[in-house]
Amino acid sequence: MTEYLNTASGRRIAYNQNAGDGIGIVFLGGFMSDMEGTKAVGLEAWAKAQGRPFLRFDYSGHGQSEGAITDGSIGEWAEDAKAAIEALTVGPQVLVGSSMGGWIALLLTQNMPQKIAGLVGIAAAPDFTEDSMWAGFTPAQKAELSDNGVVLLPSGYGEPYPITAKLIEDGRQNLVLRKPLPLPFPVRFLQGTHDGSVKRSVALHLLDHADGDDVRLQFVKGADHSFSTPDCMDIIETAISEVLSRL
Repeated sequence: MTEYLNTASGRRIAYNQNAGDGIGIVFLGGFMSDMEGTKAVGLEAWAKAQGRPFLRFDYSGHGQSEGAITDGSIGEWAEDAKAAIEALTVGPQVLVGSSMGGWIALLLTQNMPQKIAGLVGIAAAPDFTEDSMWAGFTPAQKAELSDNGVVLLPSGYGEPYPITAKLIEDGRQNLVLRKPLPLPFPVRFLQGTHDGSVKRSVALHLLDHADGDDVRLQFVKGADHSFSTPDCMDIIETAISEVLSRL
């Protein structure tokens, strides 16, 4: 059943939570996705079958949470995630971050390290507002962003992505690949070779940049950005189990 958390920042966050024993799992979704996606719901069922705590939620402006996506930013969505984890979970958690959720998970490892037991990144997209969006904008798109405060990008998933000046500017304050990134716990990054949104070079750069003794990257031939086929779900579950087994 969907419940709501009122955060200290004044945002109302929708979430679903299963109780259980042991280290919990927190799913962090991607940009313009929600907690009803295949991975979030499938992993919840998997965790429930194991009797393990599980939390999924919608960032502000996403899914069932209040607000407009055009009002949000990486920093604010990371605040939403931090507030949900602090208020709703007990003890350290394993974060499972998909796409933008991988970036947010990396921010949380630096901002609340005492709450992080491990990390699984699925097509993680750190710094994408700068390295993918801004770097890929044409001069006309940059001018449109400057003049109108927003530019629409094709998404490949139906509705175009509204990219705001706030999103780009805030993203620059939350980059994780420009400074040390200690990850002193088990980390598994998963990346499809047919991902049209996150290049293989991003996954390799993240692997090289991360500082940890138990950090691994697995490429899956043919998998796309959604990484949500039955085979991919099995791979995610195996990665989470491996992280948990090493704690």
